[in-house]
Amino acid sequence: MEKKLFYGSEIVIKALLYEKVEYIFGYPGGAIMPIYNSLHDYLNSISHILMRHEQGLIHAAQGYARTTGKIGVCFTTSGPGATNLITGLADALIDSTPIVCITGQVSSHLLGTDAFQETNIIDISIPVTKWNIQVLKAKNICKSIQKGFFIAKQGRPGPVLIDITKDAQLQKTVFHYTRCKYIKNFHPYPCIENKKIMEAAKLINSAKKPLVLVGQGVILAEAENEFKKFVEKTGIPVASTLLGLGVLNSNHHLYVGMLGMHGNYAPNILTNQCDILIAVGMRFDDRVTGDIKKYAKQAKVIHLEIDSSEINKNILCHVPILGDCKLSLKKLIFYVNESIHTKWKDKFFQLKRKEKTIVIQRDLYPKKKGITMGEVVKWINQYKKKNAVLVTDVGQHQMIASRYFNFTCKKSQITSGGLGTMGFALPASIGAQLGAKNRQILCIVGDGGFQMTIQEMGSILEYKIPIKIVLLNNNFLGMVRQWQQLFFDKRYSCTELVNPNFIKLAQAYNIKAKKVNKREELENSVKKALNHKKAFLLEVIIEKEDNVFPMIPSGASVDEIRLT
Repeated sequence: MEKKLFYGSEIVIKALLYEKVEYIFGYPGGAIMPIYNSLHDYLNSISHILMRHEQGLIHAAQGYARTTGKIGVCFTTSGPGATNLITGLADALIDSTPIVCITGQVSSHLLGTDAFQETNIIDISIPVTKWNIQVLKAKNICKSIQKGFFIAKQGRPGPVLIDITKDAQLQKTVFHYTRCKYIKNFHPYPCIENKKIMEAAKLINSAKKPLVLVGQGVILAEAENEFKKFVEKTGIPVASTLLGLGVLNSNHHLYVGMLGMHGNYAPNILTNQCDILIAVGMRFDDRVTGDIKKYAKQAKVIHLEIDSSEINKNILCHVPILGDCKLSLKKLIFYVNESIHTKWKDKFFQLKRKEKTIVIQRDLYPKKKGITMGEVVKWINQYKKKNAVLVTDVGQHQMIASRYFNFTCKKSQITSGGLGTMGFALPASIGAQLGAKNRQILCIVGDGGFQMTIQEMGSILEYKIPIKIVLLNNNFLGMVRQWQQLFFDKRYSCTELVNPNFIKLAQAYNIKAKKVNKREELENSVKKALNHKKAFLLEVIIEKEDNVFPMIPSGASVDEIRLT
């Protein structure tokens, strides 16, 4: 019996269905038109979300991946469509987000001829992808998609790009698809050495002043429960990286705050006093360590990590534990002793009181006339749903929201951490809402980053995405302005913004909107915005020179953190 032949373009869609893809975030164009033509016949089985820019669609795929733990998928055409993905690919790579991008390409006989909308996206994207491939024949499409989905999700997740020439999309071949379970010489899960587990347990059991640093690796491994059991048994204080927020409930008695340049005072100061430093699923980013020559020199470092390239990359590790931290933590729990560390924990609370007096009271209960970013987040905490997901852009608002938002659920924080991509939040919120339909998505943005992807309000309009946008507007590129104030003699070079009427813009997209510039209106406005059933834009005019503290100056040690 003769086997049925399918166009390569249809094979792409059938393969995605086999991988149980729910949404495709895309933007059509000439070189990917055959795939879109085939997609038309499957729109009852798979949903396509038409974004308004390629950067927006890849951030939406990231938001979907971060709320679901699944792989985000996106389509673009060749040339500028493909190159517009590069920022999102870089963002996904450094923040370990699993996405598969399928790009159309000019026909194979035109490769290298500078044909219309041709770019060598393979060479361009090598530094910002976990894996990429160009497909020249229809018969290789299934194999490439199988491999791409496996690589994107296994081990440390990351972005994959599959570039398919137009003639490969139009060729016919048989369809045979099985999910990839193994790739030769690709070992995403290192074997955990029991010897290292025992060494780590011995150090932990002898520690007088231990500190745990938790990162996003725990979330990616879905190891939140194991992590909680580990810290509750050992009684060790826990500090979080920016992307690790939400692993432990913000109100947990062992949680002592966020690490890093704009993190909390106590965990930064006491990093340089602890005797054992246990890093779980984090990579010792420079924003966490400050000056590495002065970082935790007194401590023995235990590092639980899935990616061997992160071991000893920035900070010397005394006991590396390579492997999936879900399994590593299970093993450690068995060998560690129950403890409390009361005196050591008291030091954190003493320093927290100092930060509360000097910084937190000022941020949340200001005496100044203008509204502060902190008090906006305070009211958001009061009226948000328990299952709320915080999505932030990049800048001052990101740091303030991350510091004060009350994280109570798993996978409840989405932001651009390692790359710091302005324009991330709005499209990421769209993907997050589609991935977590029953959760409240709160998008907090600044006036600078909001305008970088503001066109994605068109997708909110078209698909009726009920996200709540809180725009903190100070008519400045606030984080840059803060640095100019503190380190460049208040020379505000090119950071003040002349902004449009955001309310009218939102209304043009059929998004209900309200502007607040008086403190007495703030609480009720936040309540109204968060209780609205559809999309809502709340613009809050905040203090122009409302700075974010604490702060570790660039090049300083973590214990040189400033409160003012």
